[in-house]
Amino acid sequence: MFSVLTDRPAERLLRCTFGLFLFGLGISGIVRGDLGLAPWDVLHQGISEQTGIGLGVVIVIVGVLLLLLWIPLGERMGIGTVMNAVLIGVFVELTLPWLPETDGVASRVLYLLAGVMSIGIGSGWYIGAGLGPGPRDGLMTGLAKRGWSIRVARTGVEIAALGIGIVLGGKAGVGTAVFAFGIGPVVQVALPRLSMSAPEPDAIPVRPR
Repeated sequence: MFSVLTDRPAERLLRCTFGLFLFGLGISGIVRGDLGLAPWDVLHQGISEQTGIGLGVVIVIVGVLLLLLWIPLGERMGIGTVMNAVLIGVFVELTLPWLPETDGVASRVLYLLAGVMSIGIGSGWYIGAGLGPGPRDGLMTGLAKRGWSIRVARTGVEIAALGIGIVLGGKAGVGTAVFAFGIGPVVQVALPRLSMSAPEPDAIPVRPR
């Protein structure tokens, strides 16, 4: 059950939506670069390869399933949590067909770098909107409440996602490493510049990311 947003709701929703669009576009760019995906997207791609379901649809399905895990973990979701679970996959489905495939090394590297930048800046927009953490982030914090350190929880879950994805046929590679080392600095620069002031205490009853 969500509380009614009373602190600039339209602006927060627009910022969150735009950020999730950039996030989905970034995933599509990294896919087209074909140099290796982010750990979770290796899993998504592996499931897509095995089932024939579109990558964006898989992202939505996995996101919704992760939200179900929040229930026993006792995590509370915000409007942005649900938007994250649904819209990133939708935007991947919409943008991926419009990005041309390429065999050129330079263009593939450009796709990769642009994708990482797009995801990092998009994260700044949607996190900065203050509407709740993403499904994967809530999984980490839920595990942390049960005695795991955030570092161990994040690393362990992402390694598991990566390993399962590789077994299923998802592609890991240099792009996976570039994402792992590059996304943090981009978000660190983008987030302070794109964050809104904190919403009213009773407006969004969720834990910050």
